[in-house]
Amino acid sequence: MTTTLREPAVRRHEPRPPAPAAWRRRLPARLQGYAIAWLFLLPALLLFTVFKFVPMVRAVEMSFHEVRPYLGDRWVGMDNYREVVTDEAFLSAIWHTIVLAVGQTGGSIVLGLALALLVEGTARHLWFVRTAMFLPTVAAMAVVAELWRILYYPGSDGALNSILGWVGLGPSQFLNSEDTSLWSVMAVGIWRGAPYDMMIFIAGLAGVDRTLYEAAAADGAGPWRRLWHIAIPALRPVFAILFTLAAIRGLRVFTEIFLLTNGGPNGSTEVLMTLIYKLGLERNELGIAAAGSMVLLLATVVLTLAVQFARRREAR
Repeated sequence: MTTTLREPAVRRHEPRPPAPAAWRRRLPARLQGYAIAWLFLLPALLLFTVFKFVPMVRAVEMSFHEVRPYLGDRWVGMDNYREVVTDEAFLSAIWHTIVLAVGQTGGSIVLGLALALLVEGTARHLWFVRTAMFLPTVAAMAVVAELWRILYYPGSDGALNSILGWVGLGPSQFLNSEDTSLWSVMAVGIWRGAPYDMMIFIAGLAGVDRTLYEAAAADGAGPWRRLWHIAIPALRPVFAILFTLAAIRGLRVFTEIFLLTNGGPNGSTEVLMTLIYKLGLERNELGIAAAGSMVLLLATVVLTLAVQFARRREAR
């Protein structure tokens, strides 16, 4: 009987995994994930710090000084803020800002909801209709302003004045009249903001349970009752988000005013942002302009916190 001798198996040396870095050995796994996330965020945070947070801190500092380039700033305390809350031009600009914010917020939300209800569904052709409706939001404001300037041509042969003539109304001056200029700018803001609200409403309507509509229809509820008792309650979070975004957009309105009227005629469309721009860059009153921007920032923060508080209170 012969014994077969087996050759000893050759042990292959598997490559060892690389040793973790020293900082990984010292940190638990959860903190490692946070550290990696912050490393990815670091470039954006640096850009925000240099171009947003540092200028913001500088603006707060300027709001308490009389800014005198090359001569040194002079401390004036709360004088700039007193100028903002007592000056007639500032008070008029604040009132115009509030009117525009309320009008554009309400108008864009109502029109956006109506458009969303019209194009909400799964039909194939609706993507084209939604895209066409969304174009005003993505179009450049300079193009939008020039388009509406043509529509608002004050002559009797203007586009909108011709339509008014068909129903027996006289030609309107639109942007050239103190009585109609603010409302004309508000219409442009509603027209441009409604498609954005429409898309968010469509996303909210897509999350509504369809069986609720079917059950309500089986019980004899009509379209308006289904809208009021099913869709509207389901869209409450969407309304809160849109109200916050639209109100902030309305408070910070600048471009359409600057391009359409530049605050005219006779200051009838002057808003806080355009007045701050003129004070800071045209009249070189940087301290008062900074104080006005701080007032606008405070109003935006208060509005946002109020909406968040109302949402939490309703959730309870």
